[in-house]
Amino acid sequence: MTYISAQPHLSNSWDDICYPVHPVWLADILPDYDIMATDRQQLIVGEPHHGRKTVFGIQSADYAIIPNILIREVVDKLFSDYSLQIKHTTTGEFSISIIFPQELSIGGERLQRSMILTNSYNGKTPFSIQGQTMTTMLDNDFVPGSSMYRAICKNGLMGWADSFVKLPAYRQWLLQGKQGKAKKPAPKSRPLIRQVQKDPKIRKIHHSRLTPELFKEQLYSLLVAQQETKPTLTATVYEHFQQKAVTRSDEDLLKTLPIPVQLAKQAQERLRLEERLLGSNPSYWLMYNAVNHALFNARSSLTLNDRYKLDEQVFHQLAASSFA
Repeated sequence: MTYISAQPHLSNSWDDICYPVHPVWLADILPDYDIMATDRQQLIVGEPHHGRKTVFGIQSADYAIIPNILIREVVDKLFSDYSLQIKHTTTGEFSISIIFPQELSIGGERLQRSMILTNSYNGKTPFSIQGQTMTTMLDNDFVPGSSMYRAICKNGLMGWADSFVKLPAYRQWLLQGKQGKAKKPAPKSRPLIRQVQKDPKIRKIHHSRLTPELFKEQLYSLLVAQQETKPTLTATVYEHFQQKAVTRSDEDLLKTLPIPVQLAKQAQERLRLEERLLGSNPSYWLMYNAVNHALFNARSSLTLNDRYKLDEQVFHQLAASSFA
């Protein structure tokens, strides 16, 4: 299916994404018609433009909208000292970075601890916390991993390696994946950072049956763990990226990454710009950030969910190459 091309817009205010959104039932609009398509029963309608209504998608009868205002209420209840960076599209997709004061040094740069939440009104990007959907975390006793905010390019970096406790286990998985002998293991088979006990009644409730009250209860239980500050494996990989220089044999590495050609060209331009801004030689760290910047700032038909999937693939591919 062809998807509308969109470029993420940048904001630092909840008000830009907490506009009214509600379902409009096709049966109410077309009372004289029998709606036979059971997966097309309700329009998801928002009002992002001061009263101008936008139809973001058509969903099944049991689909539940997660209004951004509910996310805001839970975040404000748990955290008082944070800043906000939001990337959102006109097609109704949202990447929300909650940025905390705590810092981490990567080389000569200072990164801030953050928490990335995604949501959408068009059904293209699922609600997620640090790259994991709520359903996955509730079903597998996950606690969200980490993410970091890098101010120089205003991008959030997801903790893609945090499901592994130890670096040797992650490197072994990379080696197996590189050789084509193993796919990424399911969450239950990975060594986890930590687990949390949840009400079993809550765990069985999935997105399609969410009520606002139940959603906020679930989200609160998952975000409580974000108040803890612990070292992560992804930060260790970042340090390795920073120390790993891009050599002559790596010059064509960008062309081999699983991203569209046009985005690879934009990443190359961003890499050169950051080399000049930082007075630094090219490294795997700068290369990964250049790709991340291109993915989340370029106009593309890729959904935000697609962009995050590609970002994860790029991270692991660069990690495999850097450890080779």
